[in-house]
Amino acid sequence: MFSLANQFVARATRLIFAANGEPALWTVSLHGRVVGSLVCHDGAWRLSWFNGADPRLASFAGPLDGDVEALAEVLSARASAPVTLDAQPV
Repeated sequence: MFSLANQFVARATRLIFAANGEPALWTVSLHGRVVGSLVCHDGAWRLSWFNGADPRLASFAGPLDGDVEALAEVLSARASAPVTLDAQPV
């Protein structure tokens, strides 16, 4: 139940940011550790990895189309473990 609610809120947040052209930031976490960030600014999406990020994630070349949930699923499959993207205040 909470997972569905979290997905709904994340999707709504993404749509609101995209519609308003507001900058948006998500942290990317694997095994409870923040390993990267996803930024959207003026409609341009950028995925950055921190030092020590899992190479299976850091080698991801895209595409980045603004579907945060789909990106989390793709990254989870690459890492063979759940990857979470959490919206952060900008």
